[in-house]
Amino acid sequence: MLLAQINRSRDLKQLVDEGFEIEVKGGHLIAHHIPYVNSSCQIKYGKLISTLALNNDITMKPDTHVMGFMGEHPCNKDGSMITAIQHSSPNQQIADGIVMNHSFSNRPPNGYDDYHHKVTQYVKIISAPAQSIDNAVTAQTFKVLECSEDESVFLYMDSNSSRANINQLNGKFKGQRIGIVGLGGTGSYVLDLVAKTPVDEILLFDNDEFLQHNAFRSPSAASIETLNKRMKKVDYYASIYSQMRRGIKAFPEKVTEANIDLLKGLSYVFICIDSNNARSIIISKLREFGVTFIDVGLGVNVADENLVGTLRVTVGTPEKHDHIPSRIGVAETDDNEYATNIQIADLNAFNALMAVIKWKKMCGFYQDLKEEYNSTFVINTGQLLHDDYTA
Repeated sequence: MLLAQINRSRDLKQLVDEGFEIEVKGGHLIAHHIPYVNSSCQIKYGKLISTLALNNDITMKPDTHVMGFMGEHPCNKDGSMITAIQHSSPNQQIADGIVMNHSFSNRPPNGYDDYHHKVTQYVKIISAPAQSIDNAVTAQTFKVLECSEDESVFLYMDSNSSRANINQLNGKFKGQRIGIVGLGGTGSYVLDLVAKTPVDEILLFDNDEFLQHNAFRSPSAASIETLNKRMKKVDYYASIYSQMRRGIKAFPEKVTEANIDLLKGLSYVFICIDSNNARSIIISKLREFGVTFIDVGLGVNVADENLVGTLRVTVGTPEKHDHIPSRIGVAETDDNEYATNIQIADLNAFNALMAVIKWKKMCGFYQDLKEEYNSTFVINTGQLLHDDYTA
């Protein structure tokens, strides 16, 4: 399927959004899984085939009302041929694996408005007898449409963005290489959100194993069998998100001065670790590399049988980093409010959301009127505070 071509053509996109299995192949539009009745009164499935009138790879008004069909000739419920659309039976090969066994003619007074109009009209005529036998049969299967590597970083079509008409905005993420340092509670949720954008690559860094306690503060649900494998966190998450997309690279190691050059040239780096010493080294090098980073912090304590605490997101860019020393510690201290080890899935997820939304603002996906470089959420008051604005 030529995914970009389908997304640029409103009528083809509408067919996909409505669940039709369509494909563009050899200059033809092919609609799969079209139910019909054959001469033996059996329900079968065929393919509708139409030439495509295009201008700069965008569909125009169909230049012919004729529609091809791969399969037996569709019949009425009693097995008699649907003669109203009968035209010819050329048995012509259109593309690899696609043979036009029949062609049909059904011409509206003013022709077809677009290919959505053409396909749906023929589906109604051909499938009506089959649906009168079994009203559960349908051409709208919502089958997952796979994408080739040269079409998309995703293994299947991002129909959510297509339905919301935000494919153009999603293009702002293309070409980016993202690093996530630390795949604990917050880092794993950052991955979950970033993986659903069309960035080119996502590099994962963490040397810890995915253990039982991790299952209760991360996305998805791990099985007992998975936990018993004691996989490295990066390998565990890579195995999950590689089912959805390409470009995930796992590094089962801490980021240290010995390997920190792996972060050089990245578009953005999310720092999701609780070691101030390691964080200080990474931030210093990222500033040297000219790489923008988004650092997260979560501090939760017990007070009067309740949990209280603060969530933080701090951004550093090549242009602005003077605020970093006052927001992010450089040494391990017992009273550091972000160094406590209480981890709660909803707070981890919220901290990740704050970080990813800020990243998307910086990419121009969301509007950013304030351009703050530090945000803090206070749990017990519900306050969301912003500081360190662009001068």
